[in-house]
Amino acid sequence: MGTEDMRVAMGFQFGLAGKVVLVTGAFSGLGLHFAQTLAAQGCAVAMCGRRIELGLRLAASIREIRQSAEAFELDVTDAASVERCLAEINERFGLPDVLINNAGIAHHAPALDTTDESWEQTIEVNLSGVWRMTRIFASHLKQAGKPGSVINIASILGLRVAQQVVAYTVCKAGVVQMTKALALELARYRIRVNAIAPGYFETDLNREFFETDAGVQLIKRIPMRRLGKLGELDGPLLLLASDAASFMTGSVIAVDGGHLVSSL
Repeated sequence: MGTEDMRVAMGFQFGLAGKVVLVTGAFSGLGLHFAQTLAAQGCAVAMCGRRIELGLRLAASIREIRQSAEAFELDVTDAASVERCLAEINERFGLPDVLINNAGIAHHAPALDTTDESWEQTIEVNLSGVWRMTRIFASHLKQAGKPGSVINIASILGLRVAQQVVAYTVCKAGVVQMTKALALELARYRIRVNAIAPGYFETDLNREFFETDAGVQLIKRIPMRRLGKLGELDGPLLLLASDAASFMTGSVIAVDGGHLVSSL
């Protein structure tokens, strides 16, 4: 194979045009960035979340630049909502090729001040929600005899801990292990399950914190001495969503500026 043929083959392998991608928690933060990135690659993006009016506006803004995106109402804590959402996406775009489990919440409080209610809510969204979405999505793929890719958005806090986010860290550790367990079981159906574990990234929600003394000190503990930029998640995202990662399953890719390898 000549050099040009190799380039064409690799380009096709990494190509995502025409794939249908479902993104949960797609109406803000990382989820919105993922939706925009995938739409720019030619994917049909199903943007899913609870704030449907906001989602409809965001999807319309993506379509203004001739990219395919639609908003769908979804509550990951409700199996009926998940089934209904998938049915609507299937009717509009077809059965998704890729599921990105991004929906999540965080409750900040010392462990002994964390209530049962906040604990259960965090577990239900961040852990059970990922399980519910993946189980139902993978069941549909299996029934259709179709391969697929699941990308779970974990966190370095699933591999390392921080104070005052005990439920969040437990959930993300669970997502890491769930990724590996489901990868093992679903490989026979040609369904890949991988995870991205982001470190600290600047968003509208945390920008003010990182301007405080505590935030500045946290940044100093990152070996690269800076926060991540959302675009720096695009490489792992597009890799795992594409056929270039066809032999990858059960992997957890950290994108954290070296935080996980730094000293405590």
